[in-house]
Amino acid sequence: MAETTTLTDVEVERLTRRGLRLAQFTVGYNVVEGAVAITVGLMAGLVSVVGFGIDSGIESIAAVLVGLRLAARLRHGEADEAKERRTLKAVAVTFFILAAYVTFEGIRSLIDGEAPDSSPISIVLLVASVMIMPALAALKRKVGLRLGDNLILADAAETRICVLLSISTLIAVGLYEVTGAVWLDPVAGFVIAAFAIHEGREAWEGELVEDDDDGDD
Repeated sequence: MAETTTLTDVEVERLTRRGLRLAQFTVGYNVVEGAVAITVGLMAGLVSVVGFGIDSGIESIAAVLVGLRLAARLRHGEADEAKERRTLKAVAVTFFILAAYVTFEGIRSLIDGEAPDSSPISIVLLVASVMIMPALAALKRKVGLRLGDNLILADAAETRICVLLSISTLIAVGLYEVTGAVWLDPVAGFVIAAFAIHEGREAWEGELVEDDDDGDD
């Protein structure tokens, strides 16, 4: 378990403020990223890129929910456990929404068999995400583990999904550019849908602290 008992009130406040700043950065970055990804994805007919953009929007929503609760903690000096539990479940639902969308669109794409267009802008956007999101997820996870906080860890899990989605989508789009294999794009979405369902269940059940802490040194 995270060593929350060793933290002073000052350290808890400092870490909570850090978690809030990370959530705020997540909202700002993902709003821009999502808008660009959805636009270029729709223009090119790339299901995985549109799914990536929607994931960015969902991650922004989750970060807003987490940020609101962290800000409330700082104002009141304590956590409202009932409200934070409801917020955690709301964040979990965002995982399931993402999984449902990319699965539906992936199946539709496979049935239609439509070949997407090339999209260099998508590749640039995905490379940027692969570079930025792992560091953001690691910072959130570190804060969440120090505080033993499922809300922050759920937010970190959302960001990890963004990392995996960035990598899988980049690989799929890149391989499509080389091979022309239409099925690569929706299959990349199916992989992420499975991971999103797994993370959503853990967030819903409040098991993120124990699971993440097991892998912590």
